[in-house]
Amino acid sequence: MNYKYLKTLLEQILIFRQRQPPENQANRPKPSRSLKRKVSLLRAFSGLTNNSFIKHKEDEVIVVNAMQQVDEEQQGGECPNYQTVFLRSSEDGGDLDLVFFKRLDDEFNKVVRFYKTKVEEVVREAGELSNQMDALIALRIKVNNPSIEVTEEHQNHPKRLEEADEHKMASLEVLDRVKINATSETPRSTVRNVFNSLNVDLNYSRNELKNAQGKLKQAFLEFHEKLRFLKNYTFLNQMAFSKIMKKYDKITSRNASDVYLQMVEESYLSQSEEVAKLIERVEAVFIKHFCKGDRQRAMNTLRLKSKREKHRVTFFVGVFFGCSLALVVAIIISIHARDLLQGEGHTKYMNTIFPLYSLFGFIVLHMLMYAGNIYFWVRYRVNYVFIFGFKQGTEMGFKQILLLTFGLSVLILAAVLSNLEMELDPETESYKAWTELLPLGLVIVVVLMTICPFNILYRTNRFFFLVCLWHCICAPLYMVTLSDFFLADQFTSQVQLLRNIQFYVCYYGWGDFKKRDATTCNESNIFEIISIVIAVVPYWIRVLQCIRRFCEGSDSTQAMNGLKYLSTIAAVVSRTIYIQRRGTSLKILAASTSGVATIFNTYWDIVMDWGLLCRNSENPWLRDKLILPNRFVYFIAMVLNVILRLAWMQTVLDFHEAPFLHRNALIAIVAILEIIRRGIWNFFRLENEHLNNVGKFRVVKSVPLPFSYEDKDL
Repeated sequence: MNYKYLKTLLEQILIFRQRQPPENQANRPKPSRSLKRKVSLLRAFSGLTNNSFIKHKEDEVIVVNAMQQVDEEQQGGECPNYQTVFLRSSEDGGDLDLVFFKRLDDEFNKVVRFYKTKVEEVVREAGELSNQMDALIALRIKVNNPSIEVTEEHQNHPKRLEEADEHKMASLEVLDRVKINATSETPRSTVRNVFNSLNVDLNYSRNELKNAQGKLKQAFLEFHEKLRFLKNYTFLNQMAFSKIMKKYDKITSRNASDVYLQMVEESYLSQSEEVAKLIERVEAVFIKHFCKGDRQRAMNTLRLKSKREKHRVTFFVGVFFGCSLALVVAIIISIHARDLLQGEGHTKYMNTIFPLYSLFGFIVLHMLMYAGNIYFWVRYRVNYVFIFGFKQGTEMGFKQILLLTFGLSVLILAAVLSNLEMELDPETESYKAWTELLPLGLVIVVVLMTICPFNILYRTNRFFFLVCLWHCICAPLYMVTLSDFFLADQFTSQVQLLRNIQFYVCYYGWGDFKKRDATTCNESNIFEIISIVIAVVPYWIRVLQCIRRFCEGSDSTQAMNGLKYLSTIAAVVSRTIYIQRRGTSLKILAASTSGVATIFNTYWDIVMDWGLLCRNSENPWLRDKLILPNRFVYFIAMVLNVILRLAWMQTVLDFHEAPFLHRNALIAIVAILEIIRRGIWNFFRLENEHLNNVGKFRVVKSVPLPFSYEDKDL
């Protein structure tokens, strides 16, 4: 229901009435007997007598009629069309009331037709799930009792969700007519499906039963959630029509809501019981076949409770943030007191320790940007939980992200402060080993915290991250989801972080870290070659993901998307070689490839990923639907994206040779700008994805079913 537009029509009625002279407002004409007789004749000859929703009263304002008409969109099925007759059209401003009720009827008919269509869809899905349950129960019997044979009493039983029984209802004969849907979700299944059919015969193994049961359980969870959305849909729309009619009564001092809301109450929207019955049947089947009769466990799984904000999270966010500020102040004072920026160890510090700790700085900044993304996604109702595929109730909010961010920053800043004590032992000419090992120790701690198997530090989210990371590493062997390529896109903005990891390996593996000497790393040809390869890896992963999505046919534009990443690879390689080798020809090559890649990437960001620059849209040069209330924000974001995309120009303009700024400091600044650009990109990318889901009414995930019937009519 477009409540906002209906409210606008009521405001027009209110403005008209406020502009009327006081005497006109006090002496508004009341319906005369002739008008009543005219209304009675209208009701008699228009067929309203039998279908009207209220008996004739002297003070009635409207009469609502339900007319049956054929809805072509529903393949010839009858769909009621509700029409409201406004009986006070002869009064001043009556034309505005006519417009309001006409639009009100259009909105209600739209809601009813949409609801009826969705109910028919879920009824069909329920029948398909019933067939799937028959096959699962039969497979379960066959696996648990391999010697059982098919008898006549096992055959030709009704397939109803609430009556499914393992030993009485399931027909083992169904196993002869079904095959396993071998979806390409793992490396093994991907390789196998290259040479074999997507559907394979049953092997009656326990592993096969486990996989089928897991898929069907997930399908029931998503189906139950869809039914709950439909149930909420009816409630919210009924409440919206009630509010708008009561608002109309208040503005016009009339009593039209009783008649209209009675019609709403007697309509298909309120009287339909299919959804409620399906919810009961799904819950009964889920309790019996997926929770072993444990109703409480089943209800906790089907109806997840909303997350409650914990005050201790907010408290510790403040504590860690305050500690971080204190450590930053201490570091600044320490640098100033010892004049470390001008000391002899400044160059060594920037060449060795700075790259080690800047890795953590990039992580902290990216986490801060992600926390900001979540805050604004929640504020503007972007359903990021559904888009990313998080398990409902386990997703992290922006406060949890800030808690981890500031907690990590406290550890990092404390280690940085200790490393500023650049005390050289005159006898051994070496630095204190334990302070030099602090960055490596921090890396080990972060890795151990990430892979920790215990249920601490948001284990579900850590596992989700590791799974997506593994999918990226193994691309294109896994089916690509949005969370997979979204994570890969984040790594394309963290190339310098990956190079810092390379420096860790070299510095602690081959360099003499006791003397803060990085000469072995910086002057090695092998190190330079590996640096080029590492910079290419994130973009190559995205190319492989695009190839996988293109081959699956899910998105035909992925071919061009893959070319975009290939152009970026050419630009990254040419720029890196130019930095290492120099030369005019390499400079021209780096500038030209980077220019092409920048144009390609900028166009794709704004037009394809954000869906903007639509010339003929309702919002010129943006798109039809926007979430942010201020349109100028979108134009600012587009300009910032272009500017930050041009950060690579510092390479060909040789800013790295500036005497006032160390080369590693400039590299870190450019990396920071790219992380900020990625954070801005994240918000608008998910906003566009959310609007696409809303436009296509996608609120639940599409789960592949485990079985396929040879007879498609079943």
